[in-house]
Amino acid sequence: MGAFRVLLATILATIVVYTAIVVANHGFGLFPVFFGDIAKMGWPGQFNLDFLGFLTLSALWLAWRNDFSPFGLALGALGFFGGAPVLTAYLLATSYAVDGDVEALLLGSTRAKR
Repeated sequence: MGAFRVLLATILATIVVYTAIVVANHGFGLFPVFFGDIAKMGWPGQFNLDFLGFLTLSALWLAWRNDFSPFGLALGALGFFGGAPVLTAYLLATSYAVDGDVEALLLGSTRAKR
């Protein structure tokens, strides 16, 4: 679990720093670029569409793990729009909340007890 937590923290820190640099240099114009690349039907668009699939799966998992409760739905939306920083922060915090129990981390404490 320690190595996994280090990986999560590394991903989170790297993306936050990288994003801050991109925003400083290019502003917040992500959506026109993101969907524009998809519309062009090239490799950058293919990557973005693939990534959109991962964002969707991440959002669904976050909502499901929290039983599609209002909090879970809000967390899913946050995960969809927030991407890896939201998911890595959630996994890092939750890994401590469940004392490193991987089953509880992935399924939620209620499902893990079954």
